[in-house]
Formats: sequence, C-alpha cells, structure tokens
Amino acid sequence: MPTLAILGMETMAPRSAAPGVHSVTHWRAHARRHPLRHRLAVVAPDAADVIRHAGGWLFDRSAAGWEVTVLVADSADVAPLRILGATVLDLRQAITGPSHDIWPTAVAVSAASYRAEPLVRAGVLDCIDRGLTETAVWGDDLPDELAGRVAPSYHRLSVAARAFKSCALAAAGCAREPVVPTEVFGTGELLPPRYRAEMRDLLPA
Repeated sequence: MPTLAILGMETMAPRSAAPGVHSVTHWRAHARRHPLRHRLAVVAPDAADVIRHAGGWLFDRSAAGWEVTVLVADSADVAPLRILGATVLDLRQAITGPSHDIWPTAVAVSAASYRAEPLVRAGVLDCIDRGLTETAVWGDDLPDELAGRVAPSYHRLSVAARAFKSCALAAAGCAREPVVPTEVFGTGELLPPRYRAEMRDLLPA
C-alpha cells in the first residue's frame, strides 16, 4: 500500500524548526509504542483551513480519545491547532519517507491539498477505493473525479467543540467567522463494520 504511506506519516527528517511542529520521526516512534489507538490524520494547506472546515470534528475526535495529527504545507502559525488537541507535522517532510506499517484509522483532506499534491491525491483515492479507512474530504470545489466516489456527510459539533473551535478561529485571526452547528464533508463508502472500527459521528447528509 505505497500510496497510503504519506498518510501514515513516516520520514527520517530532523525536527522542524517551526514552533509547534513535531518531528515525524518522533511521532512514528510514539505510534509504534501505542499501535492500537485510533488515529485521525488530516492534510491541509494551513491551520486556518483545518479549523474553519473541520475544527469541531477534530476536537470531538480528540476528546473521544483519538490521536489527531494534522499535516500542513504552511507551518508558519500552527499554535491554534493545539487548542483542538491536534499534533502538527510538516506535510513536506511527511510525504518524503518510505512506506511503513503504521496506518491511520481515518483520514481527512482539504480539497486544496488534494489538488496541489499528487501523492496526497493518490493516497486519498487508494483509501476510498479500498474502503478500509474512513476517508473525508472538505471544500466547496471538490474535483470531478471524486463526484462518484464520495457522498455528502456531516458532523454535528458538541457544545464543547463549538467553544474550542471559536477559540481556535480567534487564535488563527478568524475571530469574526461564525461557528455553525455542523461541518460538512464528502466521505467514501466503507466496507462492513467487521473490517474496520465503527464510526458514528459522520452522518449521511
């Protein structure tokens, strides 16, 4: 499963100098020590894009005990993501590593990153086509090739998620943006529950 490697986050790159961005090598070592935890891997251009479109879902997954890891192309200001309980990695470092055996339980990708990064695109399509990994894509302009592969879904934010998302938006310089009760995604079809972890917080639209 080589294309899934970019979403599994493997590399031997040194620790990033950007404040708040973790070493992918250290992250992988941690994941190996805790192989049974549910993990959500998120790919986006920057922190503000993640918070705006998926911040409430990330917080609710983190509060439920998931390890939430966000890979961003622009790591200039990632501190707001820590408010949501996310660990931040540099996307460019993460996509340069070899394949390995640690895979996320779920992945979520911004449409902008899907279009900009061929390896991200290949990884998302592989996840959707295999149907073993919960896969979500957000954005108003999803590529046409995803039209037949994803269906509209939504996550209803908890009260706590709305509060923490509001704080994260303010920290990201988006204080005037409203926090709506639901976040909308396009999600791929999963195989029957016996093949995967049961997910109930993304509901058909």
